[in-house]
Amino acid sequence: MTLSILNHIKSRNGWWLVSALVLMAGCSGAGSGSKATVADAEKFIADAEKRYLAVTINESRASWIQSNFITDDTEVIAANAKEESIKTVKELAEESRKFDGLNLPPDVARKIKLLKLALVLPAPGNPEEREKLTKIAVSMESAYGAGKYCPDGDNGKCLSLGDLEKIMAESRNPEELKKAWLGWHQVAPKYRKDYVQFVELANKGAREMGFKDLGAMWRSNYDMEPDAFAAEMERLWQQVKPLYDSLHAYTRAKLRQKYGDAVVPATGPIPAHLLGNMWSQQWGNVYDLMKPPTGDPGYDLTQILKSRNTDARQMVKYGEGFFTSLGFEALPETFWKRSLFTKPQDRDVVCHASAWDIDSQKDVRIKMCININEEDFTTIHHELGHNYYQMAYAPKSSLYQNSANDGFHEAIGDTIALSVTPEYLKQLSLISSVPDEKADIGLLLRLALDKVAFLPFGYLVDQWRWKVFSGEVGPGDYNKAWWELREKYQNISAPGPRSENDFDAGAKYHVAGNTPYARYFLAHILQFQFHRALCREAGYKGPLNRCSIYGNKQVGEKLKAMLAMGQSQPWPEALKAMTGEDKMDATAIIDYFAPLKTWLDEQSKTMAGK
Repeated sequence: MTLSILNHIKSRNGWWLVSALVLMAGCSGAGSGSKATVADAEKFIADAEKRYLAVTINESRASWIQSNFITDDTEVIAANAKEESIKTVKELAEESRKFDGLNLPPDVARKIKLLKLALVLPAPGNPEEREKLTKIAVSMESAYGAGKYCPDGDNGKCLSLGDLEKIMAESRNPEELKKAWLGWHQVAPKYRKDYVQFVELANKGAREMGFKDLGAMWRSNYDMEPDAFAAEMERLWQQVKPLYDSLHAYTRAKLRQKYGDAVVPATGPIPAHLLGNMWSQQWGNVYDLMKPPTGDPGYDLTQILKSRNTDARQMVKYGEGFFTSLGFEALPETFWKRSLFTKPQDRDVVCHASAWDIDSQKDVRIKMCININEEDFTTIHHELGHNYYQMAYAPKSSLYQNSANDGFHEAIGDTIALSVTPEYLKQLSLISSVPDEKADIGLLLRLALDKVAFLPFGYLVDQWRWKVFSGEVGPGDYNKAWWELREKYQNISAPGPRSENDFDAGAKYHVAGNTPYARYFLAHILQFQFHRALCREAGYKGPLNRCSIYGNKQVGEKLKAMLAMGQSQPWPEALKAMTGEDKMDATAIIDYFAPLKTWLDEQSKTMAGK
């Protein structure tokens, strides 16, 4: 699962989200003494969109440079661009307040609302505090990107996050895994104090906008009240929790077989360093320990790609080919010239996979240090989903150039990735034959170790931040609260003693980079709902896990129609256009993995009886 750093304030899919900074809007009343008219509001929003677009493009370019060339100078350039965004958007927000209370045309009213809610990092009105907040935001993101673990001190070889992630994915030595986990988690305490100030200043900005805190502001971005959105998240989690619990029980039993009672308990949480991922958010890297004896699909996509000397560019070409098979246009030439596909050897970059929309038209890019493996093959489909969404809504006015909600943006690419089935691989001539249905349990398990295992983590990251932003969790309990949530939802435990000298939440990019995370949970629900609907459109009648929409232009037309809506309508309307349903529904993920859940429960009973 990847992050899209969309760079535009409007896009919401980026870190600090750019200037997220923002508007004072939301504060009703003040400044509305003038006799503003509907015509004034219409002229205002037309002019505001032009200024808004110009400032976001400028910041997008500065953000791209700063993420690709991490230096003191690029930090200053990015911070200055953010400052200009803050000032411009704040002016627009303050001016928009004079239209509060007017009976505006729906289009104008929606645009003003989106203007007020477009940003994820509200800055205080005080210029010194605003400057301080933007500098903290930039420095935390840069510190994360440049973070390294030096096992032998400054004089020895230092390991980047990429190096450590490779160890986490491939090593089966619990002590080596523990050392890598602890090593990376030494990076975040450097900016723990900065985060405390960050929360204080961002909350002040949110309150000036009329919200209780920054968390409440984020939750207001879903065409429903903040508390109603929190309840919706919990409803969806409860739908999928039984499936996660079955996967967890099986995984714990298999890890216990591998590492023994001294490392893995028979009941309770799984130690976090044993699950193949630095944050235990996806478990696919330990599939070799989990796979069923009769579930081998008969191919290894990573080895196939490597044996064919597939390079990074060809990996991206595969992803592009899926979209063109549905009737989408080819990626623009600038995409191939300006994207980053491989990690430079001469400088630090933020390697986290991300999709960018630089000019709100056709200058789309990805930034990704591509590895030739199955995981990145899928990730590329995901990132290009963002780019094709961006190009689809590009004709819309700037405040509508966004996904229906931010979960939609993350879900589209993953919906495509669900069609990366054996049948699809056969059509690409990557494999010669489609495995028998008896291999489906192995394929479903492999996917569940990424998709299902992610669900509680996708939920808890913002749970933690909502508590921090509201004051329910104070600075003295950051780490305690983080691990309470990880044990409650993921049922995992830290590899070693943790204290408030640590800042384990900050070891996750999205916390350091101030990217809201609920979108990823929603995306994991929506992608299966989308997949089920598109397979239905294709007339497919078999098991959902065997459906691929590759090459179906009728399905492509339905997909393009929804993407082109952007954020011009509330998200239930976009969902209905795609699926015929106006409510997010996790039954699709339950349906998709139903054969696996039955198998998991049977296996757990068998292993428990031994």
